[in-house]
Amino acid sequence: MELVRLLYRHPEVEVASVTGRSAASQHIGEALPHLADLDMMIEPELGDVDFAFSSLPQVASAEAVVEVVKRGVKVVDISADFRLKKAAEYKEWYGATHPAPELLEESVYGLTELYRDQVKSARIIANPGCYPTSVLLALAPVLKEGMITEDIIVDSKSGVSGAGRGLGLMYHFAEANENVMAYSLNGHRHLPEMVQELKAIQPEFEPKVTFLPHLIPMTRGILSACYVPLADNNRLPAGEAGKKALLELYKEFYKGEPFVRVVSVSPGTKQTLGNNYCVIYPTIDLRTNRLIVISCLDNLVKGAAGQAIQNMNLMLGFPETMGLEDLPVYP
Repeated sequence: MELVRLLYRHPEVEVASVTGRSAASQHIGEALPHLADLDMMIEPELGDVDFAFSSLPQVASAEAVVEVVKRGVKVVDISADFRLKKAAEYKEWYGATHPAPELLEESVYGLTELYRDQVKSARIIANPGCYPTSVLLALAPVLKEGMITEDIIVDSKSGVSGAGRGLGLMYHFAEANENVMAYSLNGHRHLPEMVQELKAIQPEFEPKVTFLPHLIPMTRGILSACYVPLADNNRLPAGEAGKKALLELYKEFYKGEPFVRVVSVSPGTKQTLGNNYCVIYPTIDLRTNRLIVISCLDNLVKGAAGQAIQNMNLMLGFPETMGLEDLPVYP
C-alpha cells in the first residue's frame, strides 16, 4: 500500500500491475480508497513489468521472487526471505525451509548507505527490516571505527503498522490504546539480521545483542535507543568535548547521505513521519562511559517502502532521491 502511494508520483515509474490475495479482483479504489486515482484492478498474478517489489509474507515471497527473476526482472523483496545468508539460520528463525537457498548468496542486503555499490548491480535486493535499519545506521559509525564493546543493548518502540494489516489480539484498539508492551523477549526475528550485519561492518566483532522491542499506541514510527559501553581505546576526549567529537564523527560518516540526518538534540518519530529519513542523535553518558544513540524512522517508509524505492532508483540508474523528496509531516 505504501509502495503504491510513493510510486504513484515517481516521475520515472508507471505502476503497471498490483497483485493481492484477499483483495484480488477488486478495484484498487475499493480496497484502498486513498489510491483510487490509480484506476486499476488488483490481480491474482503479476502482469508484464520491468521491475517488481514483493511484499508477501515469508516463504511465499521467496517463491514469487524466484519466478520473477526467471523472467529476467529485477526485484526488491520487502519480506525477510533473502536477508539471512545461511539457510539453516533462516529455518531456525522462520520455521520453514528456504525455497531458494541458491539465491541467498546472490541477494544484496539493501541498506543503501552501507551497500550502495553492490545495490547498483544487483538483481535481487533483500530490503532490510525496519528495526535493523534503525539500529545498523545508529551504530555503523562507531563500529567501523572500533570504538565500542560487544555488549549491545537495543530498546526499540514501534507503532502498530509494523505488524501489517493482519488481525491479532495485541493490535486491537482496546489492547493497544493507552498501553505500552514489550514483546518477543525470547528473541525477535530481526535479531539475527542485526547480528549478521553488525559483523559484516566489522568482521572481527562478535556482537552480543540484547534486543527488546515494544509496541506503542501510534500508527507509524520507530524509535530505537542503543546503549553500548565505549571501548577503552575509543580515542574520544574526556567530558563534554567527547560528546562534541562523537557528534562530528557521525556527521562526517554520513556526510552527503540524502536520507540520514545527524542532529544535536534527541529526536522524535514525528520528525520522520511519511518521509524516508533516519534521524540519529549520538551522545555519551559521562557517568558510565556508555554510548547512547537514538534513531528514529518511519517504519513504512525508510523502514520498508521508501528504502525499497531508494534501492530501485540505484538499480535502474535513477537519482537516488527520486520520488522520495517529500519532507516529514510535522506535527
